[in-house]
Amino acid sequence: MKSHNINKPAALYSIIACIVLVLLPVSMSAGETLALHGATLIDGTGAPPLENSVILIEGNEFARVGSADDIKIPEGANIIDAEGKFVIPGMMDANIHLFRDVSIEFIARYEDRLELLIAEAAQIALKYGLTTVFDTWGPLQPLMNVRERINRDEIPGSRLFVAGNIVGLSGPFGRDFNTRASWVAPKRFVNRINAMFEENTGPQLSLLSPEQLRGEIKQYIDRGIDFLKYAVNGHDCKGCSGLPEKLNLAWLLLFTPEAQQVIVEESHKANITVQTHTNTVVALRQAVEAGVDLMQHCALTGEHPIPDSLMQLMLEKNIHCAVQPRTLKRIETESNNKDIFKRSPKSQMTRHENQVRLIKSGVPLLLATDAGVANPIKTEVEADKDQFEVEHPEMIGEAHFIWFRAMIEKGMTPMQCIVSATKNNAAAYGKLDQIGTVENGKLADLVVLDRNPLIDIENIRSISMIFKDGQIVDRENLPLEPVLTK
Repeated sequence: MKSHNINKPAALYSIIACIVLVLLPVSMSAGETLALHGATLIDGTGAPPLENSVILIEGNEFARVGSADDIKIPEGANIIDAEGKFVIPGMMDANIHLFRDVSIEFIARYEDRLELLIAEAAQIALKYGLTTVFDTWGPLQPLMNVRERINRDEIPGSRLFVAGNIVGLSGPFGRDFNTRASWVAPKRFVNRINAMFEENTGPQLSLLSPEQLRGEIKQYIDRGIDFLKYAVNGHDCKGCSGLPEKLNLAWLLLFTPEAQQVIVEESHKANITVQTHTNTVVALRQAVEAGVDLMQHCALTGEHPIPDSLMQLMLEKNIHCAVQPRTLKRIETESNNKDIFKRSPKSQMTRHENQVRLIKSGVPLLLATDAGVANPIKTEVEADKDQFEVEHPEMIGEAHFIWFRAMIEKGMTPMQCIVSATKNNAAAYGKLDQIGTVENGKLADLVVLDRNPLIDIENIRSISMIFKDGQIVDRENLPLEPVLTK
């Protein structure tokens, strides 16, 4: 049996990793086995950690997982000695945007390189332990193109599931994001970009009858989306439409309960999950009553807390809740600079308190960051205000680590954090039979850590190795073609 010890000083690790990579071709031949031996396994189910584990990988799946006392390593297996290490499942982000900037300058500069930017973001996510990401708003065709390239092993990247547009919302230069673009940018450019994002799912859908809406939803599902996201409320775009703040679109309801029922029905008929964008308690209740599978930023309800009765209904219906928490330091920073961050201190604390109560309630929570890759063309606010970067919760590669810190501050245990980042995310998206835990027969996604994350959640940053689909990720060479991060 061939053995490779990764429990060595850092200076030797890169040499050992290269040896392992040589021994593990991109596609392992039938019957070839890799054995990860000796690590403490935190399998993502919430079960107590298993010391001195053996994880056998054949092809792209976990062949057998258990104690070294119970599992015999086959002759000829490639062995990685992981004694002293800690293994968790590949992490996931339930709400990510591999392309997210809506400024005129950014889109004009990169319009012909969208797929390159999306691939770069997917590779940064993978580099830092996110083996699966769910892109909940972006340009559908470029996202699907990158998804297929990753699935065909043409490029590395996090496993990618996409929704395209948020049904009912505009494109980047429309009503919900950057209306002012239409005042100054060329009309053809504005229309082209909005059409690429909206396809047939933009604001006009809120004017349709339920049966008219049904046809449009069927058509969009047939485009090849992995899941559907619709807007119960408008988007948080204060002032961008010329409306006074008291008429913020984020508080307006876009679809009737009957229309929402149609959206949910058609999604479930197509065997895909359906999720929502909400900003108010009323919208949250309508989404729960419509029967959605998960809700994004469900703790974001302005200055009005989620009623206990609604939390109980979420729990009874097993509706998963994605939360984008701020650390206490970030809450203080944003509250002290409300002109920059556009949220009142009271709404900041209401979101925090909602998240604390959701943890206590037992509602299944999901790691979700709303993160993207930074625009190198800094806005005036970002360039002039150092506080913009304080524990920034929306940067791919860093945001999920800040999520862990914030949720610990709000009362989660490290084990609950890990389950939210793995098992819960897979369950919410209907993928738990394939990914989310380190168990026999599932896709072999895992992260090897140098230090115990159950003692200190910050140890989840101590990544030693990453496996996706049974293959070691070459972290040092990601992203392959940096544009925004070079």
